[in-house]
Amino acid sequence: MTPIHLRAAGVALILDASGEGLPRVLHWGADPGELDDAELAHLVADLRVGVPHSALDDPWPFTLLPGQADGWSGRPGLVGAAAGAAVAAAGTDDPDEVVPEPFPRWRLVSAGPVRTDPDGAQQLTVHARAHGLAVRTELRLEPSGLVRLRHELTNHATVGYRLDQLLAVLPVPDQAGELLDLTGRWCRERSPQRLDLGFGTWSRESRRGRTGHDAPLLLTCGTPGFGFRHGEVWAVHVAWSGNHVHYAERLPEGAGSHAGPVLGGGELPDAGEIELAPGESHAGPWVVFSYSGDGLDGASARIHSWLRSRAQHPHVLTRPRPLVLNTWEAVYFDHDLDRLTELARVAAAVGVERFVLDDGWFGGRRNDQAGLGDWYVAPQVWPHGLKPLADVVRGFGMDFGLWFEPEMVNLDSDVVRAHPDWLLGPGPAQGREVAPSWRHQHLLNLAVPGAYAYLLERLDTLVGEIGVAFIKWDHNRDLHEMPTQAQTAAFYRLLDDLRARHPGLEIESCASGGARVDLGVLEHTDRVWASDTNDALERQQIQRWTTLLLPPELIGSHIGGPVSHTTGRIADLSMRAITALFAHAGIEWDITQCTPEELAQLTSWAALYKEVRSLLHTGTVVRADEVGAAGGGPEDPECLLHGVVAPDGREALFAYVRLRTSVSASAGRLRLPGLDPARRYRVRRRDDAGPARGQVIRQPDWWQSGEAEATGAVLATIGLPAPVLHPSQAVLLHLTAG
Repeated sequence: MTPIHLRAAGVALILDASGEGLPRVLHWGADPGELDDAELAHLVADLRVGVPHSALDDPWPFTLLPGQADGWSGRPGLVGAAAGAAVAAAGTDDPDEVVPEPFPRWRLVSAGPVRTDPDGAQQLTVHARAHGLAVRTELRLEPSGLVRLRHELTNHATVGYRLDQLLAVLPVPDQAGELLDLTGRWCRERSPQRLDLGFGTWSRESRRGRTGHDAPLLLTCGTPGFGFRHGEVWAVHVAWSGNHVHYAERLPEGAGSHAGPVLGGGELPDAGEIELAPGESHAGPWVVFSYSGDGLDGASARIHSWLRSRAQHPHVLTRPRPLVLNTWEAVYFDHDLDRLTELARVAAAVGVERFVLDDGWFGGRRNDQAGLGDWYVAPQVWPHGLKPLADVVRGFGMDFGLWFEPEMVNLDSDVVRAHPDWLLGPGPAQGREVAPSWRHQHLLNLAVPGAYAYLLERLDTLVGEIGVAFIKWDHNRDLHEMPTQAQTAAFYRLLDDLRARHPGLEIESCASGGARVDLGVLEHTDRVWASDTNDALERQQIQRWTTLLLPPELIGSHIGGPVSHTTGRIADLSMRAITALFAHAGIEWDITQCTPEELAQLTSWAALYKEVRSLLHTGTVVRADEVGAAGGGPEDPECLLHGVVAPDGREALFAYVRLRTSVSASAGRLRLPGLDPARRYRVRRRDDAGPARGQVIRQPDWWQSGEAEATGAVLATIGLPAPVLHPSQAVLLHLTAG
């Protein structure tokens, strides 16, 4: 059989399906070009390496589901065991239908043919069987060069099968020697960490029942020293919102005949959580693999391009991302119709397009210790319901959004008093003490039909009666109770059922900020809330690393008040506004208390957002590695330079951000990445969000005049003299080509 060769956008995936087992992976990475049948056959032969002493006597394959039976001594792709005693198969002599094999020796049933979907993706489906088990592998190479892979396991035995692990994994070439992933905490999500990729396993396992503030987002390995704009990188992401694992592994003997490390991931079920009865199947989540020869920006671009190609994506031409005002940091739990009406009036005058009422509108919810789960409008606060406010909001030309936290409850709530058996985990219904609380709350078990039906009815009714266009869907605690994976699957189903009843309803994935940010939840929602902090200084780094996975239009970012609610830090309005601009932008501030000057600045910024959102939400995200390097000196770690370049290269918007003071007295130069080197650009300083401040005798000439002209090649290699800015200041550069 001729090797299977998939190619797209500079990426190739080559498989050998000539053996009796699962196809082995010959190459994933840079596209070597078109190969004829003879070259492919020669490639397969050349990859049969020599065999050292104290090793398997024949070269062994690294397959799509590696395991001990293949000779793989690393983490196996499948872990499980028969759940029950073996019994004789009735009416058949097929031993495969008796008991599952503990270390399956897969026999290939079929591989292919490769089909091209209407969206241009190349899809390969592989079927294989072992004693009592069958596996179906779906592999997609998207037009952007992104690889997506998942497995489905079926139990054909006459006894149950306990599935403990089902992973998607690909080998990586030897030159990958460094790892990068992310960690973090509440209000400090997406903090990068690097380490050498030595021998052994680097495993990031999350048992939080949600993606987590400390999720790796992308686990990336690459050539040592790789950055945003340089180096080869290979990255993996598990598209799943429950317990999960990402890992990189390198064995002394390598991974098959050509590779060194491997990258993989999948869901991480609790012990005994997934048990397949005879005839039952379980499909793992999609696992996403992104290769780039041009650093992290290239890997991000493949993911962003695929996300934007989806039918449900909020495309700027059909569903431009509306400018939002969220009421949380404006009023907190202090709900009053007159006060909120005035807030809506001012918001509309500024240019806001969506008004979102946050926590505190329901049941006995006057603080965060009671009422959660009682999804009925509080009559003592809203005697005429929420429709009067929603009608006022729509009368001002905005749509109306509402906060929910459907999966959570306070013990001090009517729903728990009536249905203690709906709690996830042990509790009063079992005569046991409830699990520890987190933010004074516990979880509803969505796998209980009554609890699920209650939530769907309440959400459906309120969305329909009030006319809710947008839900901020919160999730303010980790899950320390089983079954966490079943809870995640039910959560997805609840989202889908609600949206099926209300086409056009938009939903944000919020989880005490950025604790549920993944490609799995974004199959069912329209944006994520990157963090609960609106501190612009913290947000600059959080958003920089969140865009590693997501394009700006899927990331919510708001202008908070002058004093940050979460850090107490004070920041100028211009810094807060520029930070929020590079996302799905909004305001979270009591703007009824703003000065006329602040309102004018907000109005100018809102107009700018509407002017440039078509660029920001369709263009390529670029992030400079070296910022402010002066006189051949080192880069300035206290500065950031990032932007978005239009797909045709004719327009770009950059932000130059001074985070803190620098040791260097010179600001250095701004070298703008990602431009078309042959085009000539007009560079304009945009002060729509407010001017940046700096204590200097003189700024560069181009800065004082407000504009400059140069080719993309000059701007990328020589750059512009950087302005001298105070800490926590930012400036916008708008580029247009003639």
